[in-house]
Amino acid sequence: MGRIWSDENKYATWLQVESAASDVLAEDGIVPAEAAKAIRERGAIDVARINAIEAEVRHDVIAFTTAVAEKIGPESRWLHYGLTSTDVVDTAQALQIQAASKLIRGGIVRLADVLRKRADEFRHTPMIGRTHGVHAEPTTFGLKLLNWYAEMQRNLARFDAATEDMRIGKLSGAVGTFGHLKPEHEERISARLNLKPAPVATQVIQRDRHAHYISTLAVLTATLDKIATEIRHLQRTEVREAEEFFSEKQKGSSAMPHKRNPITCEQISGLSRVVRANAQTAYENVALWHERDISHSSAERVIFPDSTILADYLLDKTAGVIEKLLVYPARMMRNLESTGGLIFSGQLLLDLAEAGMLREDAYRMVQKLAMQPWRFIVVRNPEQKKRLRDASYNQPKVEEASAVIVACGDADGWRSGDLDEMLRLGREGGQPENYTEQAKINIPNYLSAMSSDTMKAWLFKQVMLAFTTMLLTAETLGYDTAPMEGFEPDKVRAVLQLPLCYHPVALLGIGHLQGTDKFNGGRFDMGRTVFAEKYGNPIKL
Repeated sequence: MGRIWSDENKYATWLQVESAASDVLAEDGIVPAEAAKAIRERGAIDVARINAIEAEVRHDVIAFTTAVAEKIGPESRWLHYGLTSTDVVDTAQALQIQAASKLIRGGIVRLADVLRKRADEFRHTPMIGRTHGVHAEPTTFGLKLLNWYAEMQRNLARFDAATEDMRIGKLSGAVGTFGHLKPEHEERISARLNLKPAPVATQVIQRDRHAHYISTLAVLTATLDKIATEIRHLQRTEVREAEEFFSEKQKGSSAMPHKRNPITCEQISGLSRVVRANAQTAYENVALWHERDISHSSAERVIFPDSTILADYLLDKTAGVIEKLLVYPARMMRNLESTGGLIFSGQLLLDLAEAGMLREDAYRMVQKLAMQPWRFIVVRNPEQKKRLRDASYNQPKVEEASAVIVACGDADGWRSGDLDEMLRLGREGGQPENYTEQAKINIPNYLSAMSSDTMKAWLFKQVMLAFTTMLLTAETLGYDTAPMEGFEPDKVRAVLQLPLCYHPVALLGIGHLQGTDKFNGGRFDMGRTVFAEKYGNPIKL
């Protein structure tokens, strides 16, 4: 890519345009055939000589024609015949852009292929989807990659259109009026160079085309920045679902030997900003004085080489990152389960509405219950957990029941199979031993049944049963149910399609609530009777 924008190639492309113009004019007898042949065969580039002449005349095209004329000899008087400087410069620039675009297009296709391959590899790898950086609902890592692939397909279509829009030759003279050549000359010269003639021009090809091209590169590299930024987030220590490849001899920090930093993605994010900044310059180049000025020229000598070189480089880097990306499905699953099924509140809302509850009532109920687990999700220290749970027991009775269920539904306890920790909650209230034994039987059975179910079904049942258990238990044992206005337990229970007793949280929640000195035997028998009359007799007490 760098060679395309070198001075040597730039001047060689200028000479290519000059030669094509001479050949076409020779075909019409305007330029002697011998002169066109001399220009074609003896014309040569000497960058050092051009630079030396330019230092004196301060005009790059005059320096170029003077240096080339020295190589051609007497026939050089026909060089640049009927042309103005920008006829050569803009047409040659279009050729350079076509050459650069070919390389960039190859990079786009390569990255898209890599994304498609890895999307297929992880099509069934579940992970948590995040909105606003917060857990939302499950997705798959393959879908994330597929989304990037689809965006690259759009980038390819945009880039092809912008490249075609820049495939323009312009040889219409000093103000675009064909003062010395004819439109058919421009058309034939352009065709020799595989370009299209500009339909209308002044002394220059209009810069809206150039702004469109650079803008397309800016959007392209913004996509690469998007990919890199997501990988940087996934590599954060507390997330660690994916990371850049880190070689055996690579170092992350001069002071901290443990560091594994996403340096390539950070490069991609940083350099993409340069391309976006260049787009602003391209916009400023659209407005020129009258039929032209050269305020755009100096800027384009920077933004076109830089933007195309960076786009090519960043495409290669991004493809390399995706190709070697380290992916950790187990960590994705762990993060997905970290809220104990809370992320399925949306499905619970829909099912409650489908079962007959007003959506507004269902939303209020689900949200009220869903807010409480946040206190426990962020706490991992056992002592902090105990203080929070103890504090919860002193709150109103409905919240007390919720605290028990949330604690029992803690992801760490579920996944580690820490039955003693869950049963401790029941024992703290003086729970009868038969409830403890019943829980010991049901908890492993339920955990075993979960393994044969799909992830979503398990988590959905988990949150459904936890929410409804709290409400049903509180109502059954005579708690104040005023905060549950609009709740219809029979309809909720119909949605569950699973006996309430088979959920260990139900056993522990009921055991805790009835197993304290606050409830005498008569009160407990009455509560059990009410429960049995209303919901059947799910357990033998």
